[in-house]
Amino acid sequence: MFGIVRPCQHVMRKGLYADWMGHLCGLCLALRDEHGQLSRLVTNYDGLLVSVLTEAQSPASAPRRRAGACALRGFKGADVVEAEGVRLAASVSLLLAAGKMRDHVADGDGVYARRPVAAGATRLARRWSSAGTVTAATLGFDPAPLTEAARRQALLERGPASGSVATRGLPELTRPTEDAVAAAFAHTAVLTGKPHNQEALEAAGRGFGRLAHLIDAVEDLADDRASGAYNPLAATGTDLDEARRHCDAAHADLRAAVAELDLPQPGLTRALLVRETGRAVSRAFATAGTHGPGHSPGPEPGAPPGGLPPKRDPGGLLSLACAALTCCTCGLYRPAWDDDHESSFCRRCDCSGYDCCCDCGNCCSCGSGEDGCGCDCC
Repeated sequence: MFGIVRPCQHVMRKGLYADWMGHLCGLCLALRDEHGQLSRLVTNYDGLLVSVLTEAQSPASAPRRRAGACALRGFKGADVVEAEGVRLAASVSLLLAAGKMRDHVADGDGVYARRPVAAGATRLARRWSSAGTVTAATLGFDPAPLTEAARRQALLERGPASGSVATRGLPELTRPTEDAVAAAFAHTAVLTGKPHNQEALEAAGRGFGRLAHLIDAVEDLADDRASGAYNPLAATGTDLDEARRHCDAAHADLRAAVAELDLPQPGLTRALLVRETGRAVSRAFATAGTHGPGHSPGPEPGAPPGGLPPKRDPGGLLSLACAALTCCTCGLYRPAWDDDHESSFCRRCDCSGYDCCCDCGNCCSCGSGEDGCGCDCC
């Protein structure tokens, strides 16, 4: 899972995009240095938000170190974040990935139904869980909320503990994810010595966790229906219009919680947790074929600029090879059929007609009512 927060350098100030890359590369290298090359597979965009929040609450920027050349950076070096926040992000990523892998094995999803694959995945999940727990202990973070969330989620999806799954409401199904993210976000206040931020961080974590869970469900709905796999929207009889209302409410809660935080360096946090999450909602519902109530229809969902139809995933070995390359590059490489989809949301914008509060060159959200005019520096 690469995550729902996927900023684009075309709509983010150059300095903020470089900072985001510093956190992303810092997380990847922290996983490699402490847990081995294979653990870099759990690098994800949402996990590094823990590192971003830690730096945002500190009066000074997080320590950086010079990293060597990397193919993802055009074989150039870079200054990457090296701090406790990155290690916390690594721990959280490992624990959640381990729980997700165990869930796939238990459900027998795809290749996990094969005994050799299931046995290897179980061993790897055990290794990642142990590594994440050890790192968490060095940071004073109790991993129980994360491991417990994975167990609760599995029970909610499989077992009729209090009746059939269909009798459960959507908020009940998203609560384990909310609790896990809330715990991780709140611990950043402990690392930075800002206990007064904990309540707002927990609220932000719950909003983000709910949003991530819902967006994942929306994006997977069509495939899950076709394959008969579990999906919280289908299980609760939630249509896309209602799902959009839930997403908009979660985004509003998240935005309000971020506004309450005491952040000496708020730029990147607001850009990711306010603007980019809003873009993620629009992207998910455009792909799902709806813009929800109260939203202008716009162009054909998923269509790139110029009215050309999007390229389709060809399947087969080519699709598998591209998927592997996407994974190995942390999602920074995307094949043409993904690029066309992203291009409708990732492009330089025309700021004419907007009353921007600053001249930062990032006006895509101006006038949207989100976080002032929406510019990163506001």
